[in-house]
Amino acid sequence: MLKDLKEQYHKIVEPSREQTKQYNEEVKRVQQLAETPPQDALNSIWDHLGTFVDEYDRLSKAFIEEEANAKKVYRGSESVARRALRRIQIRTQLDAALVEVRELMVYNTPSELSDVWTRFEKMWQQIVEEQSEALAEELRKTQIVLWQRKKAINKAKAMAAWVGAVLFVIAWMWGLIILIRMSQTYRSLSFYVSQ
Repeated sequence: MLKDLKEQYHKIVEPSREQTKQYNEEVKRVQQLAETPPQDALNSIWDHLGTFVDEYDRLSKAFIEEEANAKKVYRGSESVARRALRRIQIRTQLDAALVEVRELMVYNTPSELSDVWTRFEKMWQQIVEEQSEALAEELRKTQIVLWQRKKAINKAKAMAAWVGAVLFVIAWMWGLIILIRMSQTYRSLSFYVSQ
């Protein structure tokens, strides 16, 4: 790697101070990398790639949240056009981040990692499928709970309606009995019965 760096530097006819400074810094960085154990360098690369992937995931969640919120009634002060622009901005950032991660994995990783992008894509797809299945299962369970709750509420409403109807009939009958007892006809009949 130092050899490539020297070749590139010597191709410059008259390097400026800035270019010389940059070259020297890059030589120092490469020498430090050469001194570190290979596993430490690989771990550093994995951490760096992990940071990019985490950023992509954060943007992806923001995009999914924006899409989910778009399906709800919006009562805020932002215009529809501004919300559309924000979704386009997030989508553009997602695409750019994915391209950057792919370029890092394909062109900027050491040969020890060989086909890291291909392996990453396969594993990513596998995890996405697993998460889709888990989400579908969770949604199914949530729907079952909601259905059971709705069924229990409907049963409680039906029971309340029956209890209300029975209480109404009982109250009506008591009212009718009291009215009959208080009426003149009942009093006159009781007169004949008592004699």
